[in-house]
Amino acid sequence: MTNPILIDYLPLAVLLGIAVFFAILLPILSLNLGPKRPSARQALPYESGMVAIGEAQRRLPVKFYRIAVLFILFDVDIILLVPWAMSFRRLGVYGLVVMLIFMALFILGDLWVWKKGVLEWE
Repeated sequence: MTNPILIDYLPLAVLLGIAVFFAILLPILSLNLGPKRPSARQALPYESGMVAIGEAQRRLPVKFYRIAVLFILFDVDIILLVPWAMSFRRLGVYGLVVMLIFMALFILGDLWVWKKGVLEWE
């Protein structure tokens, strides 16, 4: 006897299996079927074949990481907004109030980031 709850997750399990299958198969096919003509130029530290200028390992400014974190935060915001918009009618006034609180906190965070000067690009 199968559990009806587990049957609901069957499409997700199939999708995960297909993703893992291709994640393993494609690199193996690429290594085995791709051209193999090594040259001295390809052995250089950069894939573009350009001669390196300066150290290969240098520190990046913190502003790059800040922008990356802000990008992730905006993505999370959108990920939460889309399902809310899809079920807006079912959630009613309670859903609207909760989302307004969430958006107010998010906008306050954005104003704080702006005031701190994180978005300034020099």
